[in-house]
Amino acid sequence: MTGPGRIEGIIFDLDGTLVDSEPNYMEADRLLMAHYGVTFTEEMKRRYVGYGNARMMEEIRETFDLPDDAPTLLKRKNGLYLDLARKKTPLFSEMAALLPLLKERGLPLAIASGSSPEVITEIVDLVGIAAFFDVFVSSEEVAEPKPEPDIFLEAARRLGLAPKKLVVVEDSAHGVEAALRAGMAVVAIPTLAPGPEDPAYRADLLFEGGMEDFTAQAFLDWLDRPRRT
Repeated sequence: MTGPGRIEGIIFDLDGTLVDSEPNYMEADRLLMAHYGVTFTEEMKRRYVGYGNARMMEEIRETFDLPDDAPTLLKRKNGLYLDLARKKTPLFSEMAALLPLLKERGLPLAIASGSSPEVITEIVDLVGIAAFFDVFVSSEEVAEPKPEPDIFLEAARRLGLAPKKLVVVEDSAHGVEAALRAGMAVVAIPTLAPGPEDPAYRADLLFEGGMEDFTAQAFLDWLDRPRRT
């Protein structure tokens, strides 16, 4: 698929795209639900990969009829997650290589994440990438989380760029779908193996094997490819 004209900015998802945080989030969800006597499995988690954590807690509360409200659940989950993240949150090595190369080109960069604002702030500081980014947007700052396009459109607004001038880098089906709905180019690096109907197959560039296939050079080669205007 050919990208929509020259790319002037890049929006990254955070979890599973820049940092290898999904195992910590899975463990935080497991610990949270165990507190309420619920066994939370990886299969149950699949539905929420790339989803906004606040909306996830609303749905979890309703599904399992939990006694605490969604904000309480979110606060507890964020605490559990950050306890784990402070011990180990790897920055993907190819992303560590890519970010300074993008900044050398003068490209504005944004993060658009389903994590809470305070979590985003702590994680980017923890892994040492905060200075590369001009804009940070949490799904809690927009009306609807991914797969709706709100978070990417808000990132575009803050960057001062038209959607067609942006590319989104995502690891989840929800995120890829949201970017497509926003009218942006998409690079998909799936955390979960994509099924036949996964929107990753409609991405402008797909690393089907996920982060094991992704390289900074392959991304830059794609970015430098001539595009229609």
